[in-house]
Amino acid sequence: GLTMGITGSIFTGMSGLITYSKGLDVISNNVANLNTPGFKGSDLQFRDLFYNFQWVATQGDQTANEQDGAGVGDKGTTTRFRPGDLQETGNETDAAIDGNGFFVLRGKDGTVYTRAGQFQFNDDGVLVRTNSDERVAGLDENGQLIDITLEGLRTIAPQATTEVIFFDNLSSGSNQHVVDDVEIIDGNGEAQTWTVTFTNNQAETPRSWLIEVADEDGNIITAGQEIRFQGNGSPEEGFNRVTFTVTPEEGDAFDISFFFGEPNSFTRATSFSGGATSSLAVESQDGFRAGALISVGFTRDGRLDLEYSNGENQQGPRLALAWFQDLQALQQLENAQFVPRGGQQVELGGAAEGVFGEIVEETVEISNIELTSEFTDLIIVQRGFQASSQVITVANEMLQQLLDMGRGR
Repeated sequence: GLTMGITGSIFTGMSGLITYSKGLDVISNNVANLNTPGFKGSDLQFRDLFYNFQWVATQGDQTANEQDGAGVGDKGTTTRFRPGDLQETGNETDAAIDGNGFFVLRGKDGTVYTRAGQFQFNDDGVLVRTNSDERVAGLDENGQLIDITLEGLRTIAPQATTEVIFFDNLSSGSNQHVVDDVEIIDGNGEAQTWTVTFTNNQAETPRSWLIEVADEDGNIITAGQEIRFQGNGSPEEGFNRVTFTVTPEEGDAFDISFFFGEPNSFTRATSFSGGATSSLAVESQDGFRAGALISVGFTRDGRLDLEYSNGENQQGPRLALAWFQDLQALQQLENAQFVPRGGQQVELGGAAEGVFGEIVEETVEISNIELTSEFTDLIIVQRGFQASSQVITVANEMLQQLLDMGRGR
């Protein structure tokens, strides 16, 4: 019994050496991936092993028992899903999730999920993981996964001007006011600069102005259009917008309107007495020339944000995000990727809604490894390994003493 007990201590100490070496392996992997985007650290779960339990004696209502443990083992690892810090990269197609969610990647080996948003467009204009052929999934309007592609988005067609909005004051004390820098886009996508002349018509109708529009060559496009103002200086209902048709020498005819603001609103055109000088000018117009794509980013809700050479912006497909009810049931693969196990269902959605966090552009999430914590665990593992080896050393010396006794020493 004595020999078996000492031998058992050797095996118990050996279990400590084995288990603490596994702990060192986990810690070394965590530290090695300190700078791996999207990496999630792991912790080894220690557990005590089975016990040899027996009743020793019973006297009256007192019972004595004895139980001997068989050492330490592990229950595998758990993954820390705490978010890592967000780090700016300057790469316009990189993205990080500020909150819950995983990006969805589709490749030849199936669908995987990751927090590492290092993306780029490949030669076919499809958004993929950087230096990989895994396609970044988007969501269509029906919630189905699609590729995020620049097809049809590399250029933007011109749009003819349909509305010009004016603001500031048309002084009731002036006889005439000329706005000679009214730029519009015609039906061919070309820019034209018009001259718009406002002539005070109060001799015929109180607070009335007549409008004449001429092109760059002085040709009259329209004349005799009228706007009116109310006594409070704001545009009058029914006379706050003029619309006319433009028929160019080449190209298609198009309709255009001049808008001067809502009645009883003073945020656009007004007609207060301001002496002989008016300040009415163009606030905006809705036409634009053709443009080429010059930059791509993401909005906070995960849509492609496209900027064109003509100054226009438009939005493209939306990133798909995934979520799982049991994160510990996810298996971590290489490249900071995860796959669900045990038939767990994936929940798909868009950023900034429901359970999902927001997208931060030109940023990646770095690993969630804290070196202070890792080095502390490293000391504990080292001491545990050292103590287990000491147990084996002492048990070995005790066995040696028994052997020496058998030799009559």
